[in-house]
Amino acid sequence: MRSKYENPLNSRYASEEMSYLFSPDYKFKTWRKLWIALAETEKELGLNITQEQIDEMKKYQDDINYDVAEAREKIVRHDVMSHVYAFGMQAKSAMPIIHLGATSCYVGDNTDIIIMTEALKLIKKEVVNVINELSKFAVKYKDLPTLGFTHFQPAQPTTVGKRATLWIQDLVMDLEDIDHQLSKAKLLGSKGTTGTQASFLELFDGDHEKVKKIDPMIAEKMGFGKCFAVSGQTYPRKLDSQMLNVLAGVAQSAYKFSNDVRLLQHLKEVEEPFEKNQIGSSAMAYKRNPMRCERMGSLARYVIADSLNPAITASTQWFERTLDDSANKRISIPEAFLSVDAILSIYRNVIDGIVVYPKVIEQHLNNELPFMATENIMMDAVKRGGNRQELHERIRQHSMAAGKVVKTEGKKNDLLERIAADPMFGLTIDDLNSIMDAKNFVGRAPQQTEEFITDIVKPILEKNKNLIVEKAEDIRI
Repeated sequence: MRSKYENPLNSRYASEEMSYLFSPDYKFKTWRKLWIALAETEKELGLNITQEQIDEMKKYQDDINYDVAEAREKIVRHDVMSHVYAFGMQAKSAMPIIHLGATSCYVGDNTDIIIMTEALKLIKKEVVNVINELSKFAVKYKDLPTLGFTHFQPAQPTTVGKRATLWIQDLVMDLEDIDHQLSKAKLLGSKGTTGTQASFLELFDGDHEKVKKIDPMIAEKMGFGKCFAVSGQTYPRKLDSQMLNVLAGVAQSAYKFSNDVRLLQHLKEVEEPFEKNQIGSSAMAYKRNPMRCERMGSLARYVIADSLNPAITASTQWFERTLDDSANKRISIPEAFLSVDAILSIYRNVIDGIVVYPKVIEQHLNNELPFMATENIMMDAVKRGGNRQELHERIRQHSMAAGKVVKTEGKKNDLLERIAADPMFGLTIDDLNSIMDAKNFVGRAPQQTEEFITDIVKPILEKNKNLIVEKAEDIRI
């Protein structure tokens, strides 16, 4: 039995790929890449740094002597300086120039930005794949009429596929936010303790032009287009808030989908995947609970609440830097990304294996359709010579009576039989049944679905086809 708390995001929910992005190993290897980029930049701008020093740094870039760093940190109580020391113990010739002119935020903050950017790219890939699966579902069921709901009360029919386009549209909006956030990705750069680059101006003997080149050169080496134009010691903590706002948007979309499926599963119209030997309840052996959608909602709720953390942090930073952000962001940011990663994995798994029950859907629709068809019935009766106002009052009376029978006696809706028996309408039961075809009441739902998939979704999938993975991975329960 393990004796310490384990974060379930790692042990149960998130993918290995996302977990690794927030691992110490990825972080410290990125620190070393940043130190190499800084040394190369300083050499190229004329400082006395040799190629041999840089080559030795590169030799140990991914071979981190963690035991040395950990032992050193117990002495100096500073993680960055401990890793500078450990790197220098390997790349001995480069020891004097590692971290030259920089502050701890050079590696810490730039690495945080790199990790969040890579993690958001992974989230984008997952969103695209969920959209891809949902689009197949929408096309497959674009013509299947189903009872619409407003206020979770029976409303005008739609189709199962059209309803799925609403789920897709939410994710399309999220994807737009993700792309926008990625499009403006930028590093902190290397600006020193208060963002003035004073230490670099000293290193380069007051040469402003050389100092101005440091940030763009580092950004290019690290795969970014630019750095923040100005900063204090840290990158603006508003970036963290923006990142988590995007993640919270994805969580909201997934939460809405999961709730819809849970409600539909209660109605027995659809069902999330249920494994052959899966147990739904420890007490009630017959149960098939929507546990995956429930987990989606649970994690989504956490992300939505978690998005407040960086918002508060960004609001309360003092002047050029305070450290009350550190402990909070170590927890809030990784957990938001890991949670959304898990949510999207479950989302795709659910839609990939979702089961639709057309007969139940038809039964529910037929139970309500006579009420919804009254306008059409009245118009047909008017065409046969009836008085619109008199027919309206008579059909209202019949509807109330039929509704009472359904609600108080639990009997079948007999509205059509009542109308057929009323000579004022002049309609037989066959006439009425011909009006009752559910496809006559779904409006443009099938066409809207086709147009949405063709005009909106397919261009997105084509643009991001390199991100699509056809097989949905199994998820951990």
